[in-house]
Amino acid sequence: MANIFPKWSNTLAPKAIVCGGLVATVLPLAMWYYFTPKYTRVGYMPTQPVPFQHSLHVQQLGLDCRYCHSYVEVSSHSNVPSTQTCMNCHTAIKGQSPKLQPVRDSWASGKPVEWVRIHRVPDYAYFNHSAHVNRGVSCVSCHGQINQMEVVWQDQPQGMAWCLTCHRAPENNLRPLSEITHLDWKPADLGKNPETGKDFTQLDIGTKLKDEWHVKPPVTCTACHR
Repeated sequence: MANIFPKWSNTLAPKAIVCGGLVATVLPLAMWYYFTPKYTRVGYMPTQPVPFQHSLHVQQLGLDCRYCHSYVEVSSHSNVPSTQTCMNCHTAIKGQSPKLQPVRDSWASGKPVEWVRIHRVPDYAYFNHSAHVNRGVSCVSCHGQINQMEVVWQDQPQGMAWCLTCHRAPENNLRPLSEITHLDWKPADLGKNPETGKDFTQLDIGTKLKDEWHVKPPVTCTACHR
C-alpha cells in the first residue's frame, strides 16, 4: 500500500517537539529579561568624562535646567550642553581644575565632549520633548530629582507601560508651566484650595490644568510608533 504522507513528514513531529521546547524555554527567559529593571535601565549610572554635579549646579547655584539643556522647549530632542555653555562660566571659575581638562581639550580642539548618553528612547518610538514640557510635564516626572543627584542615573523605566500610565491619567503629572524646571515644587506651595479648605493636591492642580488645556494624550499605537 502506498504511503499517504510524504517521506519528509516523518520528521515533522520531532521538529515540532524541538521547536515547542525552544519556545517554552526562550519565551520565559525573554520575559524575565525584557520586563526587569536591567532591561529598562533603571539605575543606569555611567561614568561621564567630566564629573558634573547637578546637585551643585542646580541645588546650590540655582542654575535653571534650560541654561544647559536649551532646546527642551522648542525641540523634539533635548540637547546636552555644548562646550561653549560650560566655558561661559569655567573660563573664570575653576578654570584650571583637573576635572575640567576634557572641557578645555574640547574648547581647544573644537571636538565636543563625549558625554555618555543615559536616557535613550528606542528608534521605533517617537517622543517629543517640547510637546510634553509645554503642556505641564516637568523634568522630574521622567528624570527624577536630578537637582539632588551628584551623579545622574536613570530614575524611571521609560517603557511603553510607563508611558501609557501617564497618558491615561495625565493629571498625575501636570503642573503650572512656571514650575516645570522647579524640581522641588509641590502642589501645596500654591496654598489652600478654596473649595476644600485644604492644601492643594496634585490631583487638584492636574485635573484643573488638564481641563483648561484640553490635554488628551493619545493612547493608540500610532501615537508613538509612526
